[in-house]
Amino acid sequence: MIEGVKHIVAVASGKGGVGKSTVAVNLALAMAAEGYRTGILDADIYGPSQAQMLGVAEGARPQQASENRMRPLEAYGLQAMSMAFMVDTREPMVWRGPMVSGAFQQLLTQTAWDNLDVLFIDMPPGTGDIQLTLAQKVPVDGAVIVTTPQDIALLDARKGIEMFRKVNVPVLGVVENMSLHVCTQCGHAEPIFGEGGGERISAEYETRLLGRLPLALSIREQVDGGRPTVVADPDGDVTATFRAMARQIAEQVEGLQADEGPSISFSD
Repeated sequence: MIEGVKHIVAVASGKGGVGKSTVAVNLALAMAAEGYRTGILDADIYGPSQAQMLGVAEGARPQQASENRMRPLEAYGLQAMSMAFMVDTREPMVWRGPMVSGAFQQLLTQTAWDNLDVLFIDMPPGTGDIQLTLAQKVPVDGAVIVTTPQDIALLDARKGIEMFRKVNVPVLGVVENMSLHVCTQCGHAEPIFGEGGGERISAEYETRLLGRLPLALSIREQVDGGRPTVVADPDGDVTATFRAMARQIAEQVEGLQADEGPSISFSD
């Protein structure tokens, strides 16, 4: 177990560009809005984005909690930790895999999480070093897969689901992002990336379609401005969707509470 954390949920995608980090931060904020003590760990060491999305001032640094532990920063009621809080975000992280995995483990285990009900981990895209470290070293309650309806995205989403199944991490459901493009002028909605992809992949793997989200200019503007949708528009339709997804996730991880967590082993 991770000290100070009851449940861990990984938010993952098979490929970049599907809006995984936007979904992750809004799910965490929605979970907090539902009354759970919630945190978010930005595990994308090479390209951390949660600091900007949460409106954390550039140069903000965690305070020391004890000799080997640091306090998470707080934003909108979330406890947050990111590599962006440690380094100049303008500098590239030119690190090999073992260094990246080590940094991820330090961020997770050396943060003084304060009695969290749920910690969301915003995973980097793909199925690489950090995913392997997560599977081997972290007691994950479940994973949420983010995809778009596009066939190419669905191919990679399948790889993500298969990876979590291989390491015995339950897939809690699929989020279909960018389901519809909503015109800012007339409100017309059109499925420019295709239709029904999230539903098909959920049925294929016998998991839930947690929800569908539109491709809307407002969602992008809100996270870029450091006020994600759940904060910026708490009574809007998109926030209602995020809160409904958060309730489904909470229901499932609380149902897994009696489990010891996945037993994972890898052969060389």
